[in-house]
Amino acid sequence: MTRARRNALLQSESVQGLALISPTLVYALILLLVPILVVFAHSFWTQNYLTIDHTFTLENYRIALTEPIYRDLLWRSLYISLTVSFFTVILAYPIAYFISFHGGRHKSLWLFLITIPFWTSYLLRVMSWKVILGYNGVLNSGLMGLGIIDEPSTALLYNSSAVIITLTHAWAAFAILPIFVSLEKVDRTLVEAATDLGDGPLRSFLRVTLPLSAPGVISAALIVMIPTVGDYVTPRLVGGKDGVMIANAIESQFHKASNWPLGAALSVTTMLVVTLMAGATVLIIRALQRLAR
Repeated sequence: MTRARRNALLQSESVQGLALISPTLVYALILLLVPILVVFAHSFWTQNYLTIDHTFTLENYRIALTEPIYRDLLWRSLYISLTVSFFTVILAYPIAYFISFHGGRHKSLWLFLITIPFWTSYLLRVMSWKVILGYNGVLNSGLMGLGIIDEPSTALLYNSSAVIITLTHAWAAFAILPIFVSLEKVDRTLVEAATDLGDGPLRSFLRVTLPLSAPGVISAALIVMIPTVGDYVTPRLVGGKDGVMIANAIESQFHKASNWPLGAALSVTTMLVVTLMAGATVLIIRALQRLAR
């Protein structure tokens, strides 16, 4: 390589950009990739009392995939995650739509107000829902005051529904932002053209706004779905025995049971299932978009 060509290569934008992000990239690889590889390696080993037998085995994966308790916890976690994603997007879309189309000059203020509740500790927000949904909580007191129920209900807390409600509130802002960004990119002239051609507000929304904002909806759903599968704090605080998720079983294997290989196998299995679900969701929605065209 000649000196002139080498200088041109060093001055190119791609090389300069790579040089700028390389420290961050290396740092991210060390903090993310290395732990994942360690967990993956542990999943093929066996716990032998206080030591780990490094003999290769698939027994941990057999237990993770065939034992009813772990299989049921994984399905429950996926159900809770998908339900939370659905309700979060359903609640977030109207808010993002209002801010984007009717926020005017105060869009930044609206977004600022939405993020204020999330300045507080996550644990504090979860405990707040525990107070709201509790036996002597705000919701029970309100329902009794309205005469809807005669005595406090025990069905509001320590179950899957309580986990879904709490997680939906906790991840609301994370769903609003990507949908808002997607709506901001919608060409307003297309909406006006649809109206001029005789489409009403609903038809115009379904034919123009919603399809064009679909990338934001997909992003919001994935942003919520992927981390909620692995949430273990919320189920522990408000889920009770009927709201336990797979992450609680993984945490138990790594700590109380001290069975790191099984915990690693459960972790890898969950990661693979979530990855396949996320990929399948993206492919299906893209296929539907192509058919709609």
